[in-house]
Amino acid sequence: MDKIIMENMGFYGYHGVLEEEKKLGQKFFVDAELYLDLKKAGESDDLHYTVSYAEVYEMIQKNFKEKKMDLIEAVAETICNQILDAYPIIHEVMIRVKKPEAPVEGIYDYFGVELRRKKNG
Repeated sequence: MDKIIMENMGFYGYHGVLEEEKKLGQKFFVDAELYLDLKKAGESDDLHYTVSYAEVYEMIQKNFKEKKMDLIEAVAETICNQILDAYPIIHEVMIRVKKPEAPVEGIYDYFGVELRRKKNG
């Protein structure tokens, strides 16, 4: 299966369990892989046979600008469902949400989740 890859998209959001996270916000990074057949798009050079990654970027961005959730699991699940609902051509999606400034004392790159969801049927 072919895929569109969108890596390390940075957003500022207010997701987290702690009140400080919801009030002050923090950086998040998102990776997305969109699985679909790109043969017709490649042969025809026609956007109608693929997905605009600019539109998908805006969809993902809204989940950071307009929503506050406790869990990054919920953020990733919401993004997966929105993408699959909005684009019938996409068969499967992988979303990775990374939280590099999680309120955990220690040395680390980030904490995150990775979800992979397929269309039903």
